[in-house]
Amino acid sequence: MSDIQKTTLDWPRIARLLQPVETIDDPVTVKKRSRDFFWYSPILNAELRRSFGDLVARPKSREELAHCLAVAFAEEVPVVLRGGGTGNYGQAVPLRGGLIIETTAMNRILEIGEGFVRVEAGALMADINAALAPRGWEMAMFPSTQDIATVGGFVAGGSAGIGSIANGPLRQKGNIVQLKALSVEAQPVEHVFDAEAALQIHHAWGLNGAITEVTLRTVPLRDWVGCMAGFDSYRDCYAAGYALASAPETEIARKLCSVVDARIVDYFRRLEAQVPKGHHLLVTLVPREQMGALQALVDAFGGTLHLAMDEAERQAAKLPHVFEFAYNHTTLQVLKSDRSATYQQIGVPDPADADRVAAMRDRQGGEVWPHHEFTRVEGVVAAADLPIIWFRDAARLAEINATYEADGFTVYDAHVHVIEGNHMQPDYRHLAWKKRLDPKGLLNPGKSLEWEKVRHLPAEDIEALAGLGGATNEN
Repeated sequence: MSDIQKTTLDWPRIARLLQPVETIDDPVTVKKRSRDFFWYSPILNAELRRSFGDLVARPKSREELAHCLAVAFAEEVPVVLRGGGTGNYGQAVPLRGGLIIETTAMNRILEIGEGFVRVEAGALMADINAALAPRGWEMAMFPSTQDIATVGGFVAGGSAGIGSIANGPLRQKGNIVQLKALSVEAQPVEHVFDAEAALQIHHAWGLNGAITEVTLRTVPLRDWVGCMAGFDSYRDCYAAGYALASAPETEIARKLCSVVDARIVDYFRRLEAQVPKGHHLLVTLVPREQMGALQALVDAFGGTLHLAMDEAERQAAKLPHVFEFAYNHTTLQVLKSDRSATYQQIGVPDPADADRVAAMRDRQGGEVWPHHEFTRVEGVVAAADLPIIWFRDAARLAEINATYEADGFTVYDAHVHVIEGNHMQPDYRHLAWKKRLDPKGLLNPGKSLEWEKVRHLPAEDIEALAGLGGATNEN
């Protein structure tokens, strides 16, 4: 892309060219659509809060989206694709201004079949689950932000969610059945990526194609009971979480397995009548018929089951879903009360070692409050810590990161707005497809440092670099 500044573009003219697609030029709305949840990070907030687009387009169909991309190609307009804006790293923030394409009006559920659902990219995850339930199906996984997250945004920027402890992350074979994405050309072409080929578009932050349609795996719907169990020590709570995550599905087929420090639980205001303060929490969803096995597990680790509600009981009690106290919703519960908090993403080297996890909690002290999520990757249990961190400055955050790394924990830095962040190697498969589908580099400019180095190469040469150390960007 040539170095065109947004002040050189005639935006009223571009809005006319985009007709009949709905456009929004109201400055307040454009600024709102230029933000995602990057404000979870004080570092990203300082870096990105003054980055705004110039115009919002809301296509209602694949044809309207293609028209937007064709206009962008002809006028050399930077483009950022946006779903619900629930990303945490500024994926939907237009670093160089330009056109924001919001996909939420492309929200049709196209097909529900045996073990799959096919939808437009702007469909909300909650709406998909609601459509699946009467047919006896549910999403294999979904984010805690399902009420506002779109399926296209989840696939483009997410990696795991509620259900990943049973069904693995999105990248696991079979979870993404098919993706369709448009190129940015004079006449945009829709490309189809089946099965593992979809990983060439998945988790690329919308850098290398405009996702139009997604087909995801579904699983049989079960009578899930949302549960919270309290423990006196974090070590015992974590050990119970690992035992639950490791149990055979025939004993406990959990859909969520989250462990939360008692100091974080004190910020769960909506649960004050159900969960006593001062207890570390194991948060889970288990089938009703296996509640006896869960109770036995909790008892074995010295815990107390405080809450157990199915969906009807939860709605009657007017309580949030239990998964709204897991994943990054846990961070949000604290931020609602105190914006001086932030978080980090930490890989646990040995998920079975509860003593090592507890020792790290003690080592980090009062500034760092742990919260662990268990998942399964190809059947193997993995654990990630998404701790609350009371932010002082970047230097202190670096010291906290170093403390983790000194004991073998991996820091996947949540405070970097480029796709090649800490421990994230360039994914040359993604960049090769960017060359093919976005030859001018108009999609999400500035979000890949490596693209600026390789953009002059043919796609095949970029792809060949994958054999020299490139890796898939997943955290």
